[in-house]
This record gives sequence, structure tokens and C-alpha cells, in this order.
Amino acid sequence: MKKREIYLDHAATTPVDAAVFKKMLPYFSEKYGNPSSLHKAGDQAQAGVIKARQQIASFLNCLPEEIYFTAGATESDNWIINGIVEKARQNIKKPHIITSSFEHNAILEPIRVLEKNGLIEASLLSVDKDGLIGLDQLKKAIKKNTVLVSIMYANSEIGTVQPIKQIGELIKKINPKIVFHTDAVQAVNYLNCDVNNLNLDALSLSGHKIYGPKGIGALYLKKEIPITSLIRGGGHERGKRSGTENVPGIIGLGEAITVIKKQSHDKIKKLRNKLITGILRDIPDSYLNGSLEYRLPNNAHFSFKGVEGEGIVIALSETGIYVSTGSACASHSLSPSHVLTAIGLSNEQAHTSIRFTLGRQTREGDINHVLEVLPKIIKRLRKISGR
Repeated sequence: MKKREIYLDHAATTPVDAAVFKKMLPYFSEKYGNPSSLHKAGDQAQAGVIKARQQIASFLNCLPEEIYFTAGATESDNWIINGIVEKARQNIKKPHIITSSFEHNAILEPIRVLEKNGLIEASLLSVDKDGLIGLDQLKKAIKKNTVLVSIMYANSEIGTVQPIKQIGELIKKINPKIVFHTDAVQAVNYLNCDVNNLNLDALSLSGHKIYGPKGIGALYLKKEIPITSLIRGGGHERGKRSGTENVPGIIGLGEAITVIKKQSHDKIKKLRNKLITGILRDIPDSYLNGSLEYRLPNNAHFSFKGVEGEGIVIALSETGIYVSTGSACASHSLSPSHVLTAIGLSNEQAHTSIRFTLGRQTREGDINHVLEVLPKIIKRLRKISGR
């Protein structure tokens, strides 16, 4: 008999939606032309790319020509940072960037490298125990040479949702020339991503986090924002990102965005709350990390005193329940999560943490099963550790 499998790691990646896969399929072997070719096969591929660009633009409430396709959000994040800095350095010797200590490493790493090489100044905003940045702190951090502020919309580990609209309003009030960017990878599935409403100049997203394919993402960049080209070559993506388009991926991303509009999040939030209530009720010395109010509806992140997070993940995996210790991109690191230490957890507490992220196929029976299995696992692991 096949072991029951329950996937609760949707922040790491999601399965490709059946409707998305169906739309992608013809572009692998039937409509396989190069979009740059002038013949009919090329026109078919180009038409698919144009439609996908329009679908994403409609979702974000922006112009189609403000959408650039990339290989994923990491590329989009790196591009916005390096591209804005390179352009700004034509007029400013040492541009200033503001971000938070709470960001994904796709933001933090390129900023660290630029700062280490003496090319920029950088300010990292701290967060409170819920993972929220303070607007007063941001206001004080802005300088005359500030060219970019990048604040993640929803955190990839503990799901904290930042007040992006208010942050954008503040930036535009102080200096409308500052580029305001958000990594919206985790937010797109659940939150309003109208870039005009949010006062955004740039936004990164990724296909595989929204029930689309891996290896495709996009960068929204406001039309008038100056940025250098990411990849130079044949002039694709209006000369900004050369390379033959990943047509099946682009088609999948466009369709995945469209499917989001039809989804309700009430069921996921109800199941998430049941999981949180059950764990805190049934497992002594368990703690919810981050804000319950300002949080993605599918995210539940816990610390369990006296138990290593990796041990819990492995034990749950052996029963067919799949969760993670945090961001999939950093899951092999032995260092404590910078996200968890940023909200005040000690290194030891950070190492006792695991993340549950629910998805469209999560059922009440899945949550019931977790609540049945997890307390026994925690009790057994605590007994082994002697804590």
C-alpha cells in the first residue's frame, strides 16, 4: 500500500496546475518556433509570448512593455539591484540602497558584494518581533544619494506581510526619484499586487511559486525607470535581457497568473488556523513565530523547544509529511536563519524551527493527520535529546 503523502512546503515550490500544463504543452512540440523568426511558426510562438505578457500586465495593472521575462525571481532581484546601481553610478559616485535584515538572500547577497567592493552605501533596516519594519526607521534612513529601496512584500520563511503601500507613499513623498522595489514571490498568490495601488516602481515574481513552471520569472519595471541591460546579445526583451525566450515557461507563467484570479484563500486560512491552534494546544513548549495578523494565509512557522528543526523535518518526511526548516534556498546551511535571528530568536531557538506552508490541494484530513503525528514525533525527539 502506498504511503500517504502530505505536501506542506508550498513556499519552497508548487506543483504545476493542470490548466497551466495544458496551455504549455503545445509550445514544446507543436508551436515550437523561435519568436524572433519571421515565418508562421515564429509568429505562433511570438503570439503566445505577447499574450502572456498581457496576462501578467493585467494582473499587476501595468503596461505590457513594463514586463521583462527572466529565469526567475533571483535573477530579477539581482538585475534590479545591479542595473539601478550601474545606471546611478554614471551620476553618483556612491549610490545608497536601503533594504531590511529580513530579506531573501537574492536581495542581500548582491547588496553585500556591491558594498564590499566599495560601489555603494547600504542600510539594513531592523524588524520587530513580528518581522515588521518601522516607517520612522525607513524615513530616517533615506539620504540624498538614496537610489533604491527594496523591501520584501511577504517574507519567505515566516510569512510576515509588510505595509508596502504605506512604504511606497512615504518614499514618494520624500523623494519620488527613489526606485521602490519589492520581491513579491510569496505575495503574488495571496495579496493585492496592483503596482499602482502599492506605489511600486519594480516587482519581482517567480513561476514555480504560483503553480507555474520552474525556470521562469518576471521583473516589472516602471517605463521611465533607467536601468542597464542584464544580458547583452540579440536585443530580446527590448534590448534589456537578450537570449531566445523560454516560450513554454512564459506561456505557463501567463496562465498561472490568470488562474490566481479565480482562487479564494478562505479555505487555506481556515486550515492554517486549525493547524496553529492544534499545535499550540497539543504540544508543550511550542511557539508560533511572527505575526498572526500580518501574515500570509498559508504560512505557519513554529519553534519547538529542545528539538532540532532538521530532525523534525526528517521524522515527518519518513511518515510522508513534507515541510521545511525555512527558505529552500538556504535549507542546506548550518547557520541559523537570518530571518529568525532578525526577529529576536537566539541561535538555538532558530535551529528548533520548522515551516508549514499550505496549498490549493491541502485538505482538512491532511491537517488532522499532522496534528495526530507531530505531537508523538516531538515527544520522541525530546526524549532522545534528553531535553
